[in-house]
Amino acid sequence: MLEQMGGVTGMVYSAIPVIVFVVANSLGNLTIGIWSALASAAIITVVRVVRKETVQPAISGFLGVGIAAFIAYRTGEARGFFLWGIWVSLVYGGVFVASVLVRWPLVGVAWNLLNGTGTAWRKDKPSLRAYDIATLACSVVFFARYTVQQWLYDENLTGWLAFTKIAMGLPLFGLALIVVIWAIRRSDRRLKALAAEREQAEVDVEQRLREKYS
Repeated sequence: MLEQMGGVTGMVYSAIPVIVFVVANSLGNLTIGIWSALASAAIITVVRVVRKETVQPAISGFLGVGIAAFIAYRTGEARGFFLWGIWVSLVYGGVFVASVLVRWPLVGVAWNLLNGTGTAWRKDKPSLRAYDIATLACSVVFFARYTVQQWLYDENLTGWLAFTKIAMGLPLFGLALIVVIWAIRRSDRRLKALAAEREQAEVDVEQRLREKYS
């Protein structure tokens, strides 16, 4: 799952355009900040392609910076650069909560889809509950990002916006990842145990049939 997001390196890369934007904007002006952020995002994309890393996160990152830069240009304010990320956090948080309410927690869906293990986990209540908890943990991260950064946006604290965007990125993701790993391990153990019980039950039935007709 981490690899699908570009790995730890990808998350570090995502912080570079933010830092470049804030520094260039403070030393020059908004236009310089926008073009500097776009240039850094383009360079990172090229580097990742040349190094034959996963392309999808690189392209997504570049598009994200492009949208953020466009909003900053349209609003004429440096804080506009962070508006896209703020609202994306709110939407993601809502989607994660909604997935729990409809009994398809996204952490469970994503993990089992990537591993091709089907939907057996949904029939096991402890597994479903564990994935609910992990999904809600991820939603808390997104809502925390939205709440803090929206307040900083309203206060027009661009420097602190940049700091919290980075500080609430990998560190908070790491905390949520602990819960995700716990849920995955709990579910995997449960499903393996249930599979073993079914296999043993089939063996027992076969053995009794043999004894009956022998």
